[in-house]
This record gives sequence, structure tokens and C-alpha cells, in this order.
Amino acid sequence: MTQVLVNHKVKDYDKWKEVFDNFAPTRRTGGEKSYRILRPSENPNDLTLLFEWDTPEHAQTFMKSTELKKAMERGGVAGEPTIQFLTEIDKGTL
Repeated sequence: MTQVLVNHKVKDYDKWKEVFDNFAPTRRTGGEKSYRILRPSENPNDLTLLFEWDTPEHAQTFMKSTELKKAMERGGVAGEPTIQFLTEIDKGTL
């Protein structure tokens, strides 16, 4: 599985989350398998997102898509996101 790490700021988390949730069917069709949303307690509009994708190719294609860009605009993403494509090499629990 491929992991995609995204950092971006949003103008209003609640508005962004509504757009994010409504965009889920498109994300699923594109190959997204799961997501996690994280943020620092002192800034609720500064988001870090961790996605799991079925293939690196699907993840890269989706992250460059015009549909995603339009959804981010509707959701109030401020500025350019930072996007990293990662491959999990180890996992464990303690």
C-alpha cells in the first residue's frame, strides 16, 4: 500500500470537513483505502492528512487531478498543500 501525507491550512475546518466528506465517493473510486486527519490543538485549521492508497500510480494521478483541485478550492484550502508519497517499510505495536 502507498501512503500519502498532506499538510495544508484551511480557512474553516467545519466547512472543509463537509466538502471532504462529500468527496469520499470520488476518493474511493480513485483508489483511496483509508484516511486519518490530524491537527495541533493550538491551530484547528492547520491539517495533516494521512491517506492509504491501493497503488502509487492511483495516488499520484489523483493528487494531480482537477477534481481534487476544485474540491480543495470549495473546501477553503489556503495556499499550496505539501504532498509526500510514502511507502510503508515497517509497522509494529508495543
